[in-house]
Amino acid sequence: MRTIKDQVVESFSAHSPRGRRIWRWAIWITLVSVLVLLVVGEVIIRRAGPILKGRVIETLSSRFDSKVELDDLQVSILRGLQVSGKGLRIFPPDDVVAAGAKNPLIAVQDFNFHAGLIGLFLKPMHVGVVHVQGLAISIPPREMRQQGAKKSRHQGKIKIIVDEIVCNDSRLVIETAKPDKDPKTFELEHIVLHDVGPNAPWPYDAKLTNAVPKGEIYAVGTFGPWDTESPGDSTVTGKYTFDHADLNPIKGIGGILSSVGDFNGQLDRIEVHGTAEVPKFTLDTANYPMPLYTKFSAVVDGTSGDTYLQPVEAKLGQSEFTCSGAVVNVKGQGHTIDLDIDVPAGRVQDFLQLAVKTEPVVMTAVLEMKTKLHIPPGKESVSQKLGMKGNFTLKQIHFTNPELEDKVDMLSLRAQGKPKEAKPGAEDVHSRMTGRFQMSEGKLDLQDLNYAMPGATVRLAGVYTLDGKKFDFTGKVRTEAKLSQMVASKWKSWALKVADPFFHKNGAGAEIPVKVTGTNASPKFGLDIGRRDSKQ
Repeated sequence: MRTIKDQVVESFSAHSPRGRRIWRWAIWITLVSVLVLLVVGEVIIRRAGPILKGRVIETLSSRFDSKVELDDLQVSILRGLQVSGKGLRIFPPDDVVAAGAKNPLIAVQDFNFHAGLIGLFLKPMHVGVVHVQGLAISIPPREMRQQGAKKSRHQGKIKIIVDEIVCNDSRLVIETAKPDKDPKTFELEHIVLHDVGPNAPWPYDAKLTNAVPKGEIYAVGTFGPWDTESPGDSTVTGKYTFDHADLNPIKGIGGILSSVGDFNGQLDRIEVHGTAEVPKFTLDTANYPMPLYTKFSAVVDGTSGDTYLQPVEAKLGQSEFTCSGAVVNVKGQGHTIDLDIDVPAGRVQDFLQLAVKTEPVVMTAVLEMKTKLHIPPGKESVSQKLGMKGNFTLKQIHFTNPELEDKVDMLSLRAQGKPKEAKPGAEDVHSRMTGRFQMSEGKLDLQDLNYAMPGATVRLAGVYTLDGKKFDFTGKVRTEAKLSQMVASKWKSWALKVADPFFHKNGAGAEIPVKVTGTNASPKFGLDIGRRDSKQ
C-alpha cells in the first residue's frame, strides 16, 4: 500500500503526465517572472536616469570644484548595465573662469560603458572599460590659473576606479595668454588610459597624428594624477617612436625622418630627450641626399608653445656639429627657428653637397664655423627663407676643378719667386681661408675673405649663388715676390721692373687688384686694373 509521500513524489515526477505539466508551468512562471523583473528594472532604471544624471553632475562638480553640464544620459539593463551619455562639459573653477578662461576644461562628445551590478556597489566604485569619442582637454593659461589658485579647493568624496578609458579623436590644447602666440595643440588619434583612479598616475598607450612633418607618433607612459587646482601641472612621462615621417611637404626640404626618445615633466613644461635621423636629407637648392643624424634635448613650453633646444649633437655626412636655440610660436603664421651652430672640425664638402647645386663640389677642406641660423615663418621654400650669418675658417683647401687648382698652385709658386716651377700639374699647395659670411635668398655674401697660401694672400669680397651659376668677387693679391720676379722670361722680367714700384706697396712685393667671375664650372680670373681703391 503506497504512502502519501510516495503519491506526492509520483505527482512531481518528470516521467508522469501530471509531473510534466507541473514542471512546464514552473518553468514558464519562472521565465515570466524574470522577464517581468527585467522590464520593471528597465523602467525603474529609466525613470532613475534623471536622478543618476544629477548625481553624476554633482559628483564631477564636487571632484573638479566647477560647473558641469551633461546634455544626455541613458541607462539600460536589458543587456547588462549599460550607461551612455552625450555632451559632457566640465568647466574650470569659477574663479579661473572669472579670470578669463572661456573654454570647458574637459569636453566629451559621446561616452559609454558596460558594468556589472556588483562593481557599482564596491568602494571605490569599479567600472570596466569606458569608450570616449571626441575628448577635448583645454588647459587655461597659467596666468589665469594662478589668479584662481587663491581660492581654497575641495574635492568630492566619491571615488571611481576605471580599468580602461579608450579615447578616439581627442585633442589636448594648452592655451596661452600671450597675444602673439597660438595655443599648443596635440592631436591624439587613439589613446588608452589604464587603472584610472583619483590618486595615482594612469598608465597609457597612445597614437598621435603629427601634422608637420606628417606622421604617426606612438607613445607609452604615465599621466597624472590629475591636478584639479592647476591641470597644467599634471605630470606626464613616456617613451615615443616616430617613424616614416615625410619631410617633403615642408617646402624646400626632403627626406624621411625617424625618431625615438623619452619625455617627462608637466603639461606646461615637458622635457624631451631623443635621437632623430634622416638617411637622405635634401635641400631643394641641390637635391643631393645627405645622411643627417641628431641627438637632442629640448624643452616644450606649454605656456607659449615654444620649444627650446638644449645643445643638440648632430652629424651631417661625416661632419659633426652642435646647435642650440629655439623654435618660437608666431600667432597665425607658424614658427620662427633661431639656432646657434658650432662646427669645430667638419668637412666643407658635406655642407656644399647639401646646399650647392654643383657636381663635384667646388672644394674640399676642414671647416671651422660659428653661425647664427634664422628661418622665419611663411610659405616660401626653406632654402629661400634660410638666413645665416657668421664666420668660418677653411684649412687644407683643395679645389676639385683641376684647372682652378693648377692656377692656385702656379700662383703660389710665382708669388714665391719660382716662376720656372709654375706649370700645370705642379704640387698642390696647402692653403687656408678665413672670412665672414651672410646667406639669404639663395646667395652667399662673403666679406673679409682672406685666402692664404705659400708666397701670397688673397683678400676678396663678393657674392656666390647657391646654384653655382654666379661668382662675382673682387679684391687684391699680395705676393712676397715682385712682379718682375714672377715671370720666367728674362726679357719680360726686365720689362716688368719698370712696373715694380707701382705695385710694390704696403710691405708686399706686389699688390695686384684682381677679380673672379663666371660660374663654378667655368671660373674666370683676371686683373682688375680699372678698379681704384676708395682711398685713391
